[in-house]
Amino acid sequence: MSAGPNDTYLVVVNDEEQYSIWWADRELPAGWRPEGAQGPREECLAHIELVWTDMRPLSLRTRMAEAEVR
Repeated sequence: MSAGPNDTYLVVVNDEEQYSIWWADRELPAGWRPEGAQGPREECLAHIELVWTDMRPLSLRTRMAEAEVR
């Protein structure tokens, strides 16, 4: 199924704080939860660009922060 110009998407996030978009009318895949933003594809992607400022997974950021305090 291809995306249409009128499709509504959700911004979703996983436990590693990685972002993606997903069709609003479909069940979310395991491990993902809604972030709160929704709308057309381009708006959702623009929102992700604003809020996802550190692409490193949460587990990596945590390990690196722990290494800094040692």
